[in-house]
Amino acid sequence: MELGNISQPTYGPGPEAPESSTPGLMRMVHGFLRMVQPNDLPALPSLVGAPVLRCLSFFLFQLLLYELGFLVCVAIGLLFTILVPLVGCCFCCCRC
Repeated sequence: MELGNISQPTYGPGPEAPESSTPGLMRMVHGFLRMVQPNDLPALPSLVGAPVLRCLSFFLFQLLLYELGFLVCVAIGLLFTILVPLVGCCFCCCRC
């Protein structure tokens, strides 16, 4: 095994993404993730020279905006999880 020049190494091409057997599903998943979370993660503000409470509240607001798409998906999921069995139970019990 040859080490080569350690002070100035030469690098080959980086790793490639593995080929998928379901490219349509991969495009659909990435499209959903881009739709739900289009923005980058907000950077943590520096706390030098600014009121700490204002910086943290602004950061939490930015973080909630970042996660808003997932929060909406969770709310819809919980709504369906609660409403579908409840409506099914009403249809089964009342049968009007």
